[in-house]
Amino acid sequence: MGADFDPSKERLVAGLMSGTSADGVDVALVRIDGSGVNVSVSLVAHDVLKFSTAVRQRIQSCQGAAAGSARDITLLDAYVGELFAHALLHLCKKAGIGPEEVSAAGSHGQTLYHNPTPTPLPGFTVTSSLQVGNPSVIAERTGITVVSDFRSRDMAAGGQGAPLAPYLDYILYHHRSRSRIILNIGGISNLTAMPAGAGLDDLIAFDTGPGNCLMDLAAWHYSGGKQTFDSDGAMARKGTVDTDMLAALLDHPFIKKAPPKSADKEEFGTSFLDQILLRHAGMPAQDILATLAAFTVKSINSAILEFCIQSARYEEIIVSGGGANNPVLMESLQAALPKLIITRSDEYGIPGKAKEAVLMAVLADATVHGWPSNVHAATGARHPAVLGSITPGGSFFEKAPTRTGLE
Repeated sequence: MGADFDPSKERLVAGLMSGTSADGVDVALVRIDGSGVNVSVSLVAHDVLKFSTAVRQRIQSCQGAAAGSARDITLLDAYVGELFAHALLHLCKKAGIGPEEVSAAGSHGQTLYHNPTPTPLPGFTVTSSLQVGNPSVIAERTGITVVSDFRSRDMAAGGQGAPLAPYLDYILYHHRSRSRIILNIGGISNLTAMPAGAGLDDLIAFDTGPGNCLMDLAAWHYSGGKQTFDSDGAMARKGTVDTDMLAALLDHPFIKKAPPKSADKEEFGTSFLDQILLRHAGMPAQDILATLAAFTVKSINSAILEFCIQSARYEEIIVSGGGANNPVLMESLQAALPKLIITRSDEYGIPGKAKEAVLMAVLADATVHGWPSNVHAATGARHPAVLGSITPGGSFFEKAPTRTGLE
């Protein structure tokens, strides 16, 4: 695909990501050298540009199976593309790097709906996933080739379109003699179980259930929109876990389902929390937060014990995502799994807060070189697949507007 994509040369690739909580844009610049899974990855620069409250509410109004009109969603697609382009140009300027030096940008976009469950329609059974953040807008504003829509090809091949992280997890953390579990606690929690000496096809990876999403929604609810998350788990730490409520939450069908499995935010989203608050009206806010935190930890613990431990003797859990910064979650996780060493991904060269954006860069690099990057044993796809769609950049592009909904 040209000199910029020569795998024998080191290249600079960007990654763009907005998670299920719709907090803002994570953007990274990454240097990559090598080919396939035998690449070295180093972080050059990273930043997080938060969405304004109005933008976050606009996104949330379009999330879910029945949310948002066609007009709202198509406008949001273009608008998120503008925000992503602005974030990428912002980081390039901050790092002193010209956009023309960036070989490609991987953009996950903003997920509005993810439906990996086969749904019968006349003549066919289909699955679907929708992310917005128009790649043509990003390419036009930056001049950089954009790779987007990473989930669709895996789903077309019979997979869940998730998790995407195992490809990067293998590159960063595979070890000849040490078995590891790589845990990301984002809006949704997901893990990659990696036995010592494993190849890509030996990985076990899946979403375990809620990460921060329910706690974030509860913090937003109880603070009247002033807090988007429970900072340092302060509210949860003051509360008491309600064992009856926790038992009911752990009875959720997704928690008991065997992998491969992937969750949409809607599965543990606003309507799910509304039902909890209705059933437990009058319960103190801190007790609700404490119980939701316990739900996250117990669902992770259950996933590890039921679906991972039997396959190998694991020594270590490496945690990334926003949940790695919540001391209540981390302390509870260590208490639930006392025989495992629990560390943070920051200790291995890639800061946890940058990992998802780095993943997008690595996936984009694989795509432009024609390398499969779905771990089909984890997603349930029938075969390896090259992920994503490529939108070419160019030497002529329009400067992104300076007024944005980013903070």
